[in-house]
Amino acid sequence: MEPSTALAARGRRRPSGRRAVVLATAVALATALGMTAGCSSASLPAPPGTAAADGGAGGESIEKILADAPVADPADLPAGSRAATIKQAGTLRVGGTATAALFSLKDPTTGKVSGFDAYLAQLLAKYITGTPSVELVQVTAQTRELLLQNDTVDAVLATYTITPARAEKINFAGPYFNSGTSILVKKAETGITKPSDLAGRTVVTQANSTAVNTLKQVVPDAKLLLLETNDQCVQALRQGRAEAYVLDQAILLGNAQRDPQVKVVGEPFTEDPYGIGLPPGDAQFKTFVNGWLTKIIEAGLWDRIWKLTVGTAIEGEPPAPPVLGSAAGS
Repeated sequence: MEPSTALAARGRRRPSGRRAVVLATAVALATALGMTAGCSSASLPAPPGTAAADGGAGGESIEKILADAPVADPADLPAGSRAATIKQAGTLRVGGTATAALFSLKDPTTGKVSGFDAYLAQLLAKYITGTPSVELVQVTAQTRELLLQNDTVDAVLATYTITPARAEKINFAGPYFNSGTSILVKKAETGITKPSDLAGRTVVTQANSTAVNTLKQVVPDAKLLLLETNDQCVQALRQGRAEAYVLDQAILLGNAQRDPQVKVVGEPFTEDPYGIGLPPGDAQFKTFVNGWLTKIIEAGLWDRIWKLTVGTAIEGEPPAPPVLGSAAGS
């Protein structure tokens, strides 16, 4: 189906290598953080005292960033395009999560969602519609492609690693962030610091994540426990049903910041470029979103969001964003 037909049918209203160095240093930092957040059996709470939770350190806030964010020129939203249809609807439908600290975490008291991915979604919504209006649709690793293919969401921003196999099913803009597979263990664990230590042990990870194949290749004799969500994986680790949780380091750092019972160990042992998932067959919209990414990176807004979110768990200046189109499948 052509993009214009699909839309009508809806009836709808800096060098990237530097990132690895920065993320590697985050392991020791995350362990040393003063982690005071409590933890319930249902889900992990937002970390108090962080910029993402409390509105920004040094006077910075997402409201200030949004005030400086660009709005697309009307000429960039031609009639019949996906961007024009979203603008007419007035809301960007984003596939995301509400449980990933530092990237997309919902405050149960206010209902607000904060984090790197959540704030990027708001900036993209403002660029298209003029306001940061986002409708969050909960996704899992199993449902991301399907929701893009059946036009349930306009984009997926959910620590979504770009792979050639996934790119056969959908489009990716970006990459916009580089992470790497790492290991989360209980705070008292001393026998696991690297992938080889996982041999023969029960390791939990999210079903359909890139970590599944990574573990099969790197530690083929590990016993895999596959669960749907990040919170379920953390709970399995805390309850002793798994001895380690393996996933993108960026997500695991958020878990460690929220929960004093767990820690990130070792260094990342893969490279995982995050992309913005987009509906298949619409090259025009992919070009449009990549153009927006270029604008916010050049304007320094990417750096400001990094400092407000991921930068609360990692010391130092923001690393250079990855080069757009540099990942296989982007």
